[in-house]
Amino acid sequence: MSRVIPPTNFGVVEDGLYRSGLPTELNYPFLETLRLRTIVYLAPEEPPEHLAHFAADEDVRLMHLGASSAKSPWKPVSEDLVLAALDVLTDSRRYPLLVCCHLGRHRTGTVVGCLRKLQRWNLASIFDEYRRYAAGKVKGMNEQFVELFDTDLVRVSGDVPEHIAVALAPSVASKASNSQAASKATLTSPDAL
Repeated sequence: MSRVIPPTNFGVVEDGLYRSGLPTELNYPFLETLRLRTIVYLAPEEPPEHLAHFAADEDVRLMHLGASSAKSPWKPVSEDLVLAALDVLTDSRRYPLLVCCHLGRHRTGTVVGCLRKLQRWNLASIFDEYRRYAAGKVKGMNEQFVELFDTDLVRVSGDVPEHIAVALAPSVASKASNSQAASKATLTSPDAL
C-alpha cells in the first residue's frame, strides 16, 4: 500500500482551493488525489524541475508568479504579486488549485489573508489563520500588508468561485437596492407628480 503524504503546511482554504509549502516527490501521490488544474507558485526562485515535470505529467498549469518578487525573506510580498495571485484565485476555471511557496507560511499566508479580506472576514480571524500557518514565525509586516490591502484593486470577472461570489453578493445587492430605492424615490417624489 502506497503512502499518501500531504505537503508541508497543507491546508484547505475553500472547496477546490488548497495551500501548502513546496511539494516534494513524496507528496505527488497526495496531490494526484486533488485532481489539480493549477499550481500557483509564489516563491521568487524558479520552481524545481521535479515540480515542473509533475505538472506536465498531470496536465496541471504551473504558474510561477513569484519570479518578479523580492528574493529577500525580509521584504514583504509586493502588491503586484498579490493582485496577480488573486486574479488567478478568483477564476473558478482554474480550480482545483494549489497556492504554494517555499514553506507555505508568509507569501502564501499573505495571499490567503488578502483573499480572506476580499471575502469580508474580520481581521482577527484573518490573522488567526495566518499565525496558525506561520508556526511561530509571524511577520508583522505581512499582517500590516493584509490590514492595509485595498480590495477595490482586485478585478473580479468571469467565472467567480462561489466562495468569492457569496462574499461579494451583499455589496452587489446593496448597490442594486440603492439604485432601486433612488428610482422609487424619484417616482414618488412630489416633484414627479
